[in-house]
Amino acid sequence: MKTIDKIPTSKIQRASKLVSTGAKVGVNYLKYYGDKLTKSESEAKERLNENNASDIYDGLKQLKGSALKVAQMLSMEKSILPQAYVEKFSLAQFSVPPLSPPLVLKTFKKYFGKLPNDIYDTFNATSVNAASIGQVHIAEKNGKKLAVKIQYPGVAESIASDLAMVKPIAMSMFNIKGKDSDKYFKEVEGKLIEETNYILEVEQSKEIAQKCAHIPNLLFPQYYEDLSSERIITMDYMEGEHLSEFTAYNENQEVSNQLGQALWDFFMFQIHNLKKVHADPHPGNFLVSQEGQLIALDFGCMKTIPQEFYVPYFELADKEKINNREYFVEKLYQLEILRTDDSPKEIAFFTEMFHEMLSLFTQPLQAETFDFSDGTFFGKITELGERYSKSSELRKMNANRGSKHFIYINRTFFGLYNLMFDLKANAIKINNYKTF
Repeated sequence: MKTIDKIPTSKIQRASKLVSTGAKVGVNYLKYYGDKLTKSESEAKERLNENNASDIYDGLKQLKGSALKVAQMLSMEKSILPQAYVEKFSLAQFSVPPLSPPLVLKTFKKYFGKLPNDIYDTFNATSVNAASIGQVHIAEKNGKKLAVKIQYPGVAESIASDLAMVKPIAMSMFNIKGKDSDKYFKEVEGKLIEETNYILEVEQSKEIAQKCAHIPNLLFPQYYEDLSSERIITMDYMEGEHLSEFTAYNENQEVSNQLGQALWDFFMFQIHNLKKVHADPHPGNFLVSQEGQLIALDFGCMKTIPQEFYVPYFELADKEKINNREYFVEKLYQLEILRTDDSPKEIAFFTEMFHEMLSLFTQPLQAETFDFSDGTFFGKITELGERYSKSSELRKMNANRGSKHFIYINRTFFGLYNLMFDLKANAIKINNYKTF
């Protein structure tokens, strides 16, 4: 894979890159209007999506950092984005061009004050894994194989300006109006800032590994604080393959169920017992060992779940309560889905919309066991997302709906459901760690 010798770090450099990307998108629309003269609307739109997805991703992968992280987050919204975007943006999860070896050494010395070979017995300056915020290298020390994660230069410093540039695109894509929208972007900005603090990540990683050590078939690396800094993390190198690579060929249902149960229990224990959860559940953060055990990585994005959100959110997972109209509406106000300034039309529309969505989305939580290989269930989720994304009535309304906590909790569940579906896990016990 081609490496990168430099990353735009100044606000002007990064803005210029996005402007040039926007110009390419403009050309793609001109091609689209031409294609409509010779092709069907669906063929022309498909080509437009493919060209835009490719050009936008190519621009973001050069920037890395927050801009690329947003693409990674969007790739998990399979029911919202066209497939071309999902496929291209999903590359941001664990397959982006890495820094060149000379830039790696320069970056390491900047962040640690020493070159890698002054610290480790051996260090491979060629990356084995590159993602949106950092890349991983293999090292050895005292006979132990280690993974060293190095943050890209300028990522932490460019978060606010990157989000300011991406904000108009996101607001248009998700029909977010200007009024009261800042709380959502501040939530994302805060989490991205946390993700660039590798000292915090090491603390969180050690805490989760210790508190979740009892869950069967779940493994964690050991982290080394004395070999880590604010922009570098050293941990055990864990042998395994990415979850997406494993699911591409696996036909062993027993192993799928074993991994699926470990994955589900891992998230449910965090949510219900710790009230804090790994909010970045994409395939690049999980490995499968040769023994069929799940290896959990990367605890930079952890979401604390306040009690005032946790209680009404999971009360609506109760089938009886969700079908009690008066009770349901009360919870919608508590979760900030309905607003005191809503018109009767908005109250009726959003009550019906969220009743339909939550009735479907909470089905796994309403059961004792669930079959995550059921394509019908996931097909309904996709159909519902597509229907509302095209709703002209919804477009006319203010879609600023819900507590800011929905952003990462919904992201966690969407990501978890998709991973469970990819595993084709069935007969999964749902309530091993339920506390309510």
